[in-house]
Amino acid sequence: MLGLSTHQLLQKRAYPIIGLAMLAMLAIFALAACTSYPDVNQDPAKNNRQTFQRDALECAQAYPDAGSGVHVRQRIDCMKLKGWR
Repeated sequence: MLGLSTHQLLQKRAYPIIGLAMLAMLAIFALAACTSYPDVNQDPAKNNRQTFQRDALECAQAYPDAGSGVHVRQRIDCMKLKGWR
């Protein structure tokens, strides 16, 4: 087939499969990160939407977006320091 050996054909066909596997793993990690975001405060007086939004905004401002995604873990830790679990 166009002068390509079997080994060359297998290499060309493997790349899309590897790409799809990496995309699937990335999607799984993204879902896992979203499900672990704290949303219940230990203090019942602070366990409301307004306090959550204020604290989340403060954490987002303290840890701006980073290309590597480190900011997500930092924001989660910030929310945990504020009493959210």
